Amino acid sequence: MPAEVRLPTVLRAQADGQATVAVEGATIGEVFSALVTQYPGLRGNLLDDQGGLHKFVNVYKNDEDIRYLEGLDTKIDDGDDISILPAVAGG
Repeated sequence: MPAEVRLPTVLRAQADGQATVAVEGATIGEVFSALVTQYPGLRGNLLDDQGGLHKFVNVYKNDEDIRYLEGLDTKIDDGDDISILPAVAGG
């Protein structure tokens, strides 16, 4: 069963306007790889030049920040929800 990836409004234009995308993968990294293969315009918003998680994006697996789990190596189980949120900065 594919993971459900929830995209913020700001990224939907690069994914044909979709709010959610079903993507196969055993880890967050595999899901993101499949996602940017399907929607190449998302690559710069999700991954840095080295293929790591972009520092201006937050990713949650079932409401848990993957930075506090195993990052891109975080395992995905059937039915997991993955939410992508742009980082908010201000001063």
